Amino acid sequence: MGLKPSQPDARLKLSHQFLLSMPQMQDPNFRHTLTYIVEHGDHGALGFVINRVVGIGLGEVYKQMDIDPEEGADVDSPVLEGGPVDREHGLVLHPTSDKDWSSSKDFGHGICISSSRDILEDMAAGNGPDQSLVLLGHSGWGPGQLEEEFANNAWLNCPADQDILFNSDLEGKLPAAASVLGVDLSRVVSEAGHA
Repeated sequence: MGLKPSQPDARLKLSHQFLLSMPQMQDPNFRHTLTYIVEHGDHGALGFVINRVVGIGLGEVYKQMDIDPEEGADVDSPVLEGGPVDREHGLVLHPTSDKDWSSSKDFGHGICISSSRDILEDMAAGNGPDQSLVLLGHSGWGPGQLEEEFANNAWLNCPADQDILFNSDLEGKLPAAASVLGVDLSRVVSEAGHA
């Protein structure tokens, strides 16, 4: 009797989950990252890396878009590298709000993505969401691709937590998510073994 190769788990449901990259992650786009998955299904998955900076602050975004921030508006928050797809496209990840910006999508679980200028104008005027992450690009997986990566031990997952998402400092996001699982990633070996 022969052993069958492991198949990706078709029942894996990852919407509103954090993906923690494992030490053996080979893809440089995701090494040492925490990724928030907003949508996952038969069509694939959509998510955002939430702990890697682009190297510019929010003030630079305002400047590039000719938006004049009000006195006291946040201009120092770092812009994050949401992923390797469409890196020139800016997005704002934020909790669901009563305010309706022209290009917003509610993904459920109290999380929205907005991609229109009006949310940035409101943020610069102090009328934006109370919590937000400004991202360039996003992360996407085709049908079955993410499941295959799980089968290859590239990721751990845990339920997403808005406190980690919006309030943890960038360096603390990945360890905070790992602690939800009771895992110290510094103690995880980089080579997965098979018995």
